[in-house]
Amino acid sequence: MSFTVVLVGRPNVGKSTLFNRLAGKKLALVDDTPGVTRDWRSAPGFVGGLSFTVVDTAGLEDVTDDSLEARMRRQTEQALERADVALFIIDARAGVTPMDRHFAAILRKSKTPVLLVANKSEGKASKSGLYESYELGLGDPIPLSAEHGEGMADLVEGLLPFVPKEAEDEPETEAPAADASDEGPIPIGDQPEPEEDKTKPIQIAIVGRPNVGKSTLLNSLVGEERVLTGPEAGMTRDAISVDWEWRDRRFKLVDTAGMRRRARVDEKVEKLAVADTLRVIRMANVVVLVVDAEAILDKQDLNIARMVISEGRSLVIAVNKWDIVDDRAMALRQVEDKLEAALGYIKGVKVVTISALRNQKLGTLLDAIVDTYTVWNRRIPTSQLNRWIEGVLDHHPPPLIEGRRVKIRYVTQVKSRPPTFALFVNKPLDLPESYQRYLIGHLRDSFDLPGVPLRLLLRKGNNPYAKE
Repeated sequence: MSFTVVLVGRPNVGKSTLFNRLAGKKLALVDDTPGVTRDWRSAPGFVGGLSFTVVDTAGLEDVTDDSLEARMRRQTEQALERADVALFIIDARAGVTPMDRHFAAILRKSKTPVLLVANKSEGKASKSGLYESYELGLGDPIPLSAEHGEGMADLVEGLLPFVPKEAEDEPETEAPAADASDEGPIPIGDQPEPEEDKTKPIQIAIVGRPNVGKSTLLNSLVGEERVLTGPEAGMTRDAISVDWEWRDRRFKLVDTAGMRRRARVDEKVEKLAVADTLRVIRMANVVVLVVDAEAILDKQDLNIARMVISEGRSLVIAVNKWDIVDDRAMALRQVEDKLEAALGYIKGVKVVTISALRNQKLGTLLDAIVDTYTVWNRRIPTSQLNRWIEGVLDHHPPPLIEGRRVKIRYVTQVKSRPPTFALFVNKPLDLPESYQRYLIGHLRDSFDLPGVPLRLLLRKGNNPYAKE
């Protein structure tokens, strides 16, 4: 992106709404409750032919202690220092508040150039607030409505001086089309996919129950306080993505909100945050399920693991806070027993014991992520699959159904991510589920496909590639 635009202002003035407008997607959580946004997040922004990086931040609070609000403010200040221009947003309908005046005075001393934006300027009720905003000493306000998309031309005019000269001659970049994967699980098709593009980042979703150390893990990996951490449960709300490299491999790390049992989720903002986490899981390549070493794989952990597998994502389990475990051998046996009981059909899920706070065994975790991602992308030649199925049928043919045997004619891999196989049989409805599970287990063992979901699609007919 050519330059960076950061959105700042007190809580509930519409920063996240403007962020979503500029990003072209509903990436940030939006609600009438003040303080929904806590960590700063960035995305490609597009408006009026300009392309840039837009950064949404937490609402500015007049606190400097060690409280959550003070930590949120320090995160915002960090984002402000990295930006090329800041949009200081006020609510034109509410008028200029004492807090607006306080932070305007701070921003006037900032090294980062500031544009004053009077949001919610639709209608006559905003006129008085728009006129009041001149007293902030930040120049002429830009009136707009982020919710309705009004005033974007004036915003473009205000941003033009900050476009680097080398970017002015580049062709215009159109806003990206809506990503179908945002709306739900990726559909399974029968067409082979192209080979893996290793230049693209591996998308890693960090998920788990509240307060298990997800944000601490992301901060430890990237080596900075990128997201807020603390003893308060449920601190993360928005899914925060960070681009990162390790051993010449690119990653997109996404920290997500903690997922409690559905019966315990009653606040609207938490429901929005959990829905955002589900969206991130559906888009991920590898999901790292972070569990607390003092409560390993409880019911909710296993529910999350099952959901990840049902979405076709690859799974790695990180047992965090391992440094405080006394009987480690017993804890590991507990993990193995619970995985076997609850996820026995997914053999070989990698389990890594870590301490995110102390940076212990993070390299081992990353190795497990890359190995699992490789298996998730694996393709098996059709010739090998058919030699395999011939051997299976010789040693363990399908059971008889009403005195007749189901005939398996051919097998081929139709896609990866996750590995998906089509089995051509004469009577698909008659092949017992128990035998299908046997085939999947045998397939996993024969071709070394541990820890990832495998899908078997039954197709009726003869070998489609046989010569006539």
